Amino acid sequence: MHKSIRPVIALLGVLALPVHASWYLDNESSRISFISTKAGSISEVHRFLTLHGKIGKDGKANLRVELESVSTGVPLRDQRLRDQFFEIAKYPEAEITAQLDLRPITDLAPGAQLELGLPLTLKIRDKQQQYRAELLATRLDDHRFQVVTLAPLVVQVEDFGLTTALDGLRKLAGVPGISLSVPVGAVLIFTER
Repeated sequence: MHKSIRPVIALLGVLALPVHASWYLDNESSRISFISTKAGSISEVHRFLTLHGKIGKDGKANLRVELESVSTGVPLRDQRLRDQFFEIAKYPEAEITAQLDLRPITDLAPGAQLELGLPLTLKIRDKQQQYRAELLATRLDDHRFQVVTLAPLVVQVEDFGLTTALDGLRKLAGVPGISLSVPVGAVLIFTER
């Protein structure tokens, strides 16, 4: 091969590499938790055990929550949430989408942090709502970063058409009331691939 062509081929090879990598959610190290309040004053923390997520090279973030993985510590309540509240046979997942600029996060030195105000969309069943999340991004090392909620997102049950389903749960549990406002928090760790 001619010596003057080698640098051109090498340059084309470098240009063909992606500028940004895709980032995948580490399900084992991540969590989404929520708080339910019943009888006006009894609050409990619950979580989802199975999450899937990716942030593409274009900064489009997609997080899927397997609703079957709801975990409250009470098997009967988990089953009622799956079957009567979420109706997982018909709606197996909730979805969170957002668009973000990855460069300020990927430019952080390991250990450095950055506060973000990020619009996102939550879809449960066939209903979508937009929120503004207050987040803290931390660069863990060269191939991982963490995003946590600085303040919980407060999800209103009625925005997703779930008021009747919640009332059904209330009757089954025999409690005078369950709050229609549900604070949600997250700790999400993404790994570069």
